[in-house]
Amino acid sequence: MADRDFELQVQGYGLTTVQVHFWMPDHRSLLQQFVFQQYDIAPKFPRLGTFLDYWRTDIEAVLHSVAVAHKHLIGPAEWQAVDGVITIN
Repeated sequence: MADRDFELQVQGYGLTTVQVHFWMPDHRSLLQQFVFQQYDIAPKFPRLGTFLDYWRTDIEAVLHSVAVAHKHLIGPAEWQAVDGVITIN
């Protein structure tokens, strides 16, 4: 069975790093940072959109800024099946 991360990469997902700056309503002078990584599809970033919607509705923190970095690690055109392996001693 293939690794789930590898399957996502072959389907077009890339590694997305998200940096969120926020502050809590009771500490507006203290800007905090939250960084995480997930696999997502650029340029629409549906999983990031779902996370930010959750943040806006269920978390009391106020978003200040969101920075996104994205890299396709592998694509369907870069992967090839190999029929055999040659070992040289």
